[in-house]
Amino acid sequence: MITFKEVKENQAIKTYIMHADKALSALGYTEHSLAHVTKVASVAKYILETLDYPQEDVELAQIACYMHDIGNIVNREEHAQSGAVMAFRLLDQLGASPEQNAKVIAAIGNHDEGTAVPVSAIAAALILADKTDVRRSRVRNQDLPSFDIHDRVNYAVEESKIEIIDRKTFQLDLTIDTSISPVMDYFEIFLDRMLLCKRAANKLELEFELIINNQKVL
Repeated sequence: MITFKEVKENQAIKTYIMHADKALSALGYTEHSLAHVTKVASVAKYILETLDYPQEDVELAQIACYMHDIGNIVNREEHAQSGAVMAFRLLDQLGASPEQNAKVIAAIGNHDEGTAVPVSAIAAALILADKTDVRRSRVRNQDLPSFDIHDRVNYAVEESKIEIIDRKTFQLDLTIDTSISPVMDYFEIFLDRMLLCKRAANKLELEFELIINNQKVL
């Protein structure tokens, strides 16, 4: 079985992740670096382990999370699909079985809002972990007066917590500085993502709950 440890230690994969993030930086996007993909992998691990999924699924979910944004090195548009193709080749070279490879590339190819579908538990865990990574440290631009709405919404998040409650509810709990970004701005930018999270949670037989400043909003 291919392991997450093998993938993390592979220099070629690490290089593609880093260069994909550089490309997004040039386009003005928030951070999609090794820090992001490592955090996403950690959250996916927490989700599937909490729900008692097999260890193989946990490993494959972490691999999918770690590699999910490599397609950005090709182009931001349809990066999920190009990333899946890249991941297929890389994992095949590392000796992944067709079954393992299929599960990973299906998750990667279905993680972006425009085309995402939680086709499996692994894909659902990737979607939830990726779309809930909202934090101030992802904002590259440090000049507040020049912030666009994406910068404001991310920078306004003072604290972000996720938790599975009683194996029934996946909760995203945000503390937002409304002097930087009103709650309605958050909805304008992230409503599609939150609805996708709701579908992903349902795939795992969970309800999705969004709390902002101690108020349930979804």
